[in-house]
Amino acid sequence: MEFFDFAAAVIVSMIRSAPVLMFAALAGLFAERSGVVDLGLEGKILASAFVSAAVAYSTHNPWAGIVAGMAVSVAIAMVQAFVSITQKGNQLVAGIAINIAMSGLTFVVAQYIFQQGGRTPDLGDARLPNIVLPGTEALANLPFLGWLWGRVLGGHSPLVYLAFLLLPVVHWVVYHSRFGLRLRACGENPHAADAAGVSVEKTRYLAMLVAGVLCSFSGAYLSIVQSGFFLRDMSAGAGYLALTALVFGNWRPLHTVLGCLMFGFFTAVQIQLEGRDLPLVGRIPGSLIQMIPYVVTVVVLAGLMAKSVAPKAIGKPFVKSR
Repeated sequence: MEFFDFAAAVIVSMIRSAPVLMFAALAGLFAERSGVVDLGLEGKILASAFVSAAVAYSTHNPWAGIVAGMAVSVAIAMVQAFVSITQKGNQLVAGIAINIAMSGLTFVVAQYIFQQGGRTPDLGDARLPNIVLPGTEALANLPFLGWLWGRVLGGHSPLVYLAFLLLPVVHWVVYHSRFGLRLRACGENPHAADAAGVSVEKTRYLAMLVAGVLCSFSGAYLSIVQSGFFLRDMSAGAGYLALTALVFGNWRPLHTVLGCLMFGFFTAVQIQLEGRDLPLVGRIPGSLIQMIPYVVTVVVLAGLMAKSVAPKAIGKPFVKSR
């Protein structure tokens, strides 16, 4: 029975951990499918997490916080797009610069405004409420169905449902819409797309705009749903894990989300193992348990990097032929 309780807790925790990576990975998918390397996911997550928490606390309205986080994430994405697309700058350096800048700036601004060591106050009632499905109370005492209906399918934040609903939407946009066709063309052969009358710069700007919007949900989820406050560097490498999931998924929506769920699973295992006494092993030190998601990341990259096929024009500034 203890094993089944552990497994049930891991599944629920995985569902609640994965959206942070899913939003960021799908954001990176749009940017990189268009040909722009988006190493700035981490910085956009941090910026939107801070602004979302600060605005939600100030207005006591989590939705206002989400909108504000979206605005700042899009603004950063547009700056990144200007440097990478219009100015033909180094896309890797631009992304890393955003990450470093946001890591320091969010801490300094949070300390200046709230004077709490670089964090925001607890949000309290400004957090997003969980959605309780109809019939949850009536089914609560049923052994399996109550858990499935009340904790797996129900009892989550609206952003959790949004993360999973985005998968079919993103799949349709990328593979079955005119914008998706242009997006993939600009990432594979921008000169051929340009010859066909597609504006490569406009398509890449639109891709970065979408990436900014999606990435903002990741930051808002961290601060308004998971933690209930903003803390310095609270993303803890989520942007880089999202990029790893993107490589794991070979830049395809479904496989990328499966990669996010895999990392969410190991994060959930890490959370559930902390403080537990295991048979024959005893209590594992917390520092070793916290290594689990990152060890998995290294293994995935080492095993799959050679097999992954990135868009052919990724990271290459487009110079229009004359």
